Amino acid sequence: MEKTRVAIIGTGNISNAHMEGYNSMPDTVELAACCDIDRDKAEAYAKRYGFPKVYTDYNEMLAEVKPDAVSVCTWNAEHKNAAIAALQAGANVICEKPMAMNRFEAEEMKKAADEAGKVLMIGFVRRFGRDTEMMQSFLNGGTMGDLYYAKANYLRRNGCPGGWFGDKAYSGGGPLIDLGVHVMDLVRYLAGRPKPVSAFGVTYNNLGCDRASSEKGWVSSSKGRDFKYDVEDFASALIRFDSGLTLQIEASFNLNIRSDTGSIELFGTKAGAKLDPDVELFTDMSGHFVNVKPYGSASRISANSFVNEIRHFIDCVRNGTPCLSPAEDGVELMKMIDAIYESAKTGRAVEIQ
Repeated sequence: MEKTRVAIIGTGNISNAHMEGYNSMPDTVELAACCDIDRDKAEAYAKRYGFPKVYTDYNEMLAEVKPDAVSVCTWNAEHKNAAIAALQAGANVICEKPMAMNRFEAEEMKKAADEAGKVLMIGFVRRFGRDTEMMQSFLNGGTMGDLYYAKANYLRRNGCPGGWFGDKAYSGGGPLIDLGVHVMDLVRYLAGRPKPVSAFGVTYNNLGCDRASSEKGWVSSSKGRDFKYDVEDFASALIRFDSGLTLQIEASFNLNIRSDTGSIELFGTKAGAKLDPDVELFTDMSGHFVNVKPYGSASRISANSFVNEIRHFIDCVRNGTPCLSPAEDGVELMKMIDAIYESAKTGRAVEIQ
């Protein structure tokens, strides 16, 4: 079988994680071209990774290069257009999370993938971590019983990346759509992908994006535009699912807490569990409450998670392997996000269709 020819649309920070995966398969993947609206940035990226062609217009790139597979790593507002263009050009696509700006864009993307008969995978990298693999084994083995409640958070004390991440016109929202998606999706995935039926949420924008700037970690690499900051600092919500599961979610760019945190707690009829970042179980044995920590590390975002994700994408493209993070799951996630933002705006619970 010939090598799979890969192109990158958007050469920002997250695209480097995709390249870790592609570079792990030199006998399978051929780098075809990269594209970014910032030519200098794209050229530096091409030099770093060895792309033979550089573009600033992805439509031109798709027409000339005709890649087999494309990573869409642009800002959120361009996910739909770039993904659909690639699909209609005959390429398979992995699109970074969140899938789109809203559920309607996500549904357009899924329709385009269905019509093209191509893979549209969504970048839910948490599904490919060691903690997820371990937790699934306990769930599938019956250790947890039936899940009925979950808590998930992704909280930064001072972690707004700035740039387009804080401009709603480019991002669609703040920490909920940027960070919360990871843990919201993972809980739903571990619970067997139930359908969300309603959400009640609140958002706050009280702290701004320029606190103790010397302490920042993740920073947007986008330049050349006058981005504003008009997204939430913090979001919190309750989501109900048709399985009876209820999820409490919290996400922040800026919050007056002791330190950054990201954890998931699952509560079942036989045991509870926490992923923070290693897996720990809480249950009872022989009349005693016990805490069980499996042997070995299960780091939340292990060094291999992005590699595992990209290798799976290429496996789907080359071998027809069923996709573990398909477009329909991206649509369901966007339904939840839309409902939370609508609830925060109206002050009432929102039904999800």
